[in-house]
Amino acid sequence: MIIIGEKISIIAKKVREAMLSRAPEPIQELAESQRRAGAHFIDVNIGPAEDKGDDLMRWMVESIQEKVQAPLCLDTTNPVALEAGLKAHNNQWGRALINSTSNEPERFVMLELAAKYNAQVIGLTLGKGGIPADAEERCEIAAEIMARAAEYGVPLEDIYLDPLVLQIATSQDHAAKVIDAVKMFQEINDPPMKTVVGLSNISNGCPKAIRPILNKYYFILLMNVGLTAAIADPREMAEAMQERQLVEDVMAGKEIDDVKKMMEIKKTLDVIMNKTLYAHSYLEM
Repeated sequence: MIIIGEKISIIAKKVREAMLSRAPEPIQELAESQRRAGAHFIDVNIGPAEDKGDDLMRWMVESIQEKVQAPLCLDTTNPVALEAGLKAHNNQWGRALINSTSNEPERFVMLELAAKYNAQVIGLTLGKGGIPADAEERCEIAAEIMARAAEYGVPLEDIYLDPLVLQIATSQDHAAKVIDAVKMFQEINDPPMKTVVGLSNISNGCPKAIRPILNKYYFILLMNVGLTAAIADPREMAEAMQERQLVEDVMAGKEIDDVKKMMEIKKTLDVIMNKTLYAHSYLEM
């Protein structure tokens, strides 16, 4: 399982302030801590970065790789900034990963850059029509992305298909549909396609106390159907691996000694699989 550390994002106040002031230490510390916790890639999300985004992305890449010998996942919708990051990226520690292309015309340029710089790329199954309705529609979009990648000269083995995880608080039925999509993505090509999710999207908008619970158990369900990679908190994912056997025992109908943990697992799995209606207080019900 490939873990892409998610913590370096312009959404986070600490990171945003470090970016604006060009203070490398907070960003380097986050990169180092995620690497120590088991991250294989470090995600670098600078957002749209419309004003001097190329300078910002270059600075981010150089600052992080000065301290951390790991490949980076470059996340921006600005192709000029993305190219600056790809140029600065030290491929000695692995090839860069572009986050992301999609079936939207304005993102086709990401495939062009992937081919030009021998980078890997995430293919987000989002089309011109917006959010896909189900696993089948996600697969249709995935097939179109794969065909377009071939046109740009990007090998299929360099693509990670992303089925688009949505908030369980507002789009509960999509949690199970994403699991189905991960299964189906592996059946549309031989060898199977690689897959990735933005894992913590599942718990966006949820109370802080239950976010890691949803993240961890959803990760285990996705891992069990063949997920290749997750953009996630590596510490949470390490905890998930420790709890995996407990979750699988509960799924198999076995009783475990910790009754409170067993109920936490059962209730969370039922919410994820849309068997019971999500509420912020679902663990107390």
